[in-house]
Amino acid sequence: MGERTVVVASAHGLHARPAALFAQAAARASAPVTVAAGDKRVNAASILSVLSLGVDRGETVTIASDDEAALDELEQLLSIDHDA
Repeated sequence: MGERTVVVASAHGLHARPAALFAQAAARASAPVTVAAGDKRVNAASILSVLSLGVDRGETVTIASDDEAALDELEQLLSIDHDA
């Protein structure tokens, strides 16, 4: 399983809009995707689970999946400030 550690770039962290974009992209993956912040790991395709992490700008998350293309897309989504 591949893993990526990414710093969240959105000015307000993983709030509703970027979390929705992230969860939608994770749901399209060909393999399950998880996202972890601190010691909590959740299903990345669930917007409510992603929001429950309470990730702010500049915090690091770890995404994991067997779908490397999905990890590329999710890493890119997290690296963009969706609040700009």
